[in-house]
Amino acid sequence: MPTVVLMDVSLSMTRPVSLDGSEEFQRKNLAVHGLTMLFEHMAANYRLEFTALVAFSSLWEHLVPFTRDYNALQEALSNLEDYDKTCVESALHGVSNIVQQEWGSSCPCQVVLVTDGSLGIGKGSLRHSLHTLKQRGDDKKFPLPFPFPAKMFIMCVANAEELQMTDAMDNLEELLRLSGGEGQIFTMEGPLCLKSVQAMFGRLIDQAYSPFHAVLHCGNLSSDVQVFPRPEPVVVDDEVEPMPRTVSTDLEIVGFIEIGDISSPPVISRHLVLPIAVNKEVDEVGTGTTDEPEEEASASQMAGKSPNFCVLLHGSLKVEGMVALVQLGPDWYGMLYSQADSKKKSNLMMSLFEPGPEPLPWLGKISHLGPISEAAENPYGEDDSKSPFPVQPQIKRSYAQNVTVWIKASGLQTDVQKILRNARKLPEKTQTFYKELNRLRKAALAFGFWELLKGVAELLERECTMLPDSAHPDAAFQLSHAAQQLKLASTGDSQYAAFDHNIAPMHTDFSS
Repeated sequence: MPTVVLMDVSLSMTRPVSLDGSEEFQRKNLAVHGLTMLFEHMAANYRLEFTALVAFSSLWEHLVPFTRDYNALQEALSNLEDYDKTCVESALHGVSNIVQQEWGSSCPCQVVLVTDGSLGIGKGSLRHSLHTLKQRGDDKKFPLPFPFPAKMFIMCVANAEELQMTDAMDNLEELLRLSGGEGQIFTMEGPLCLKSVQAMFGRLIDQAYSPFHAVLHCGNLSSDVQVFPRPEPVVVDDEVEPMPRTVSTDLEIVGFIEIGDISSPPVISRHLVLPIAVNKEVDEVGTGTTDEPEEEASASQMAGKSPNFCVLLHGSLKVEGMVALVQLGPDWYGMLYSQADSKKKSNLMMSLFEPGPEPLPWLGKISHLGPISEAAENPYGEDDSKSPFPVQPQIKRSYAQNVTVWIKASGLQTDVQKILRNARKLPEKTQTFYKELNRLRKAALAFGFWELLKGVAELLERECTMLPDSAHPDAAFQLSHAAQQLKLASTGDSQYAAFDHNIAPMHTDFSS
């Protein structure tokens, strides 16, 4: 997911930090050192991440648009200038505009706010912004929560004790809560020095920017892969005691299925699956770029020549038009497939299903699927003319039954007119008349539409008075009986308004 780095360049960031036996540093210098460490880590281990840099004081400036060029980001850091007072609210408005213009409102984003914990002074300060939250009109809303999914990490170039001496920590915690609670506040432990700021940004890297390495297994074949972006823990709401479920580092392919059978299933996230070379000296998390580019190039060339199961799997899925079902954990599955970016380029992707033994109802339980060779006959037929999917459920679904739905007024009008047409053809259409009447009665009771029952009863009484002299005597009795039963049902009396009760034709001694 993309990252926006918000760098505080207010005057409070220029406060000196006394370091024994060394040159004098400003808090801004410590912040730049920490961000440089973050950018170097991302360049080595998180190269696909798009990152933007924004500097702010009372105003904000978009220094570097979303890019994967971390040299440009580090160069912008080295050219930062100092400005006036801190105004976090305007900077957050800027972040909202930048992300929505580039990624829209559905792409999750991470916001890294680097500050010294100073809230600003007067109007525009964070303290003033939070105190006036409930006194604002629609045209001056506070930018949090963002209109897109976001995690906010607040990096304070200050000690927790320093922040707690004032109300700075309380206001920062309130800011984090308004953002949705996803994220964390990091403070420096011990004296303000280069080592402490490295440790603080190291904790951020471990939590948000550590690459997800896994081993992809298929029988006796396996491959070391990186999954990007890192899969987030998932909480199943319908469990008695919901616990976050994380993707296992051992991904086991359990079978293959045609794209047409799996169709376009609902997924909770999509990820790139990239093969990685098994090289302990290069692939350790946290190591930066190597000092010898020639050796790195030769190592990558050697890795490109060695066989890799991940590459074989990608090519096979692309050619055969199939997907691989992969087990992510206990009762949790996903699928691996080839997705084309253009006519010449495609990537191996992994989509995560909702946790559970039956994430896709038309496939049934994943554990019940098996190889075609074990079936008594080919479920696809000899010429692939049929498919075993969708699996028919043992219990008839409620939405598979013929139920009455009135989405538009024309649908209700059609049902009432059908009853009146049958009423004019009594007694020949007695059975059809009562069938349509009971269908409308059940729907009206289900919706609590008592006025409809009363209105139809009045229509039937009107039809009864307008019967011609040549009409059969039984017609008047049936219409009066039906109208009376509908009026009783419209009162809501449990004796006459029972849902399972049907209005039966009135027994008469007339013969047709």
